[in-house]
Amino acid sequence: MLTFLKAQTASVGATIVDFLVTILAVEFFGSWYVMGTMLGTASGGVTHFALSREWVFHAEDSSVSMQAIRYFIIWNGSLVLNAIGIYVITHYAGISYLISKVITSVVIGVGYNYLMQKKFVFRKVRQTVNPFPTGTWKQPKRWS
Repeated sequence: MLTFLKAQTASVGATIVDFLVTILAVEFFGSWYVMGTMLGTASGGVTHFALSREWVFHAEDSSVSMQAIRYFIIWNGSLVLNAIGIYVITHYAGISYLISKVITSVVIGVGYNYLMQKKFVFRKVRQTVNPFPTGTWKQPKRWS
């Protein structure tokens, strides 16, 4: 339960970054809301990866490059799901892109991101135990 709560806290921090970048891109730089969403999602993704690796899942013992590759795969799925969700809700329901982003972010965050990060990206690596550690296995004497 503690891991889930920490993951949600990290998600809130990443979401703040995500929303700030999205709002800046759309409102101040005039980007299309779907493009702004993608830029925000990218910024939030980098923030979330760093927080999740170090603080949430304590996965520093695994290869950062392999985790980054797995995270990138899951993040791309999240990016596509978020962009589609926001477009569909905004376009067909006719509500603000920010409300659409909140709805979509919560659904994707809990239903997809958390599960995939816990089970795939930051999974605990099983340590294999060598029954014969270096120096403990003695070769049988040869009869000459």
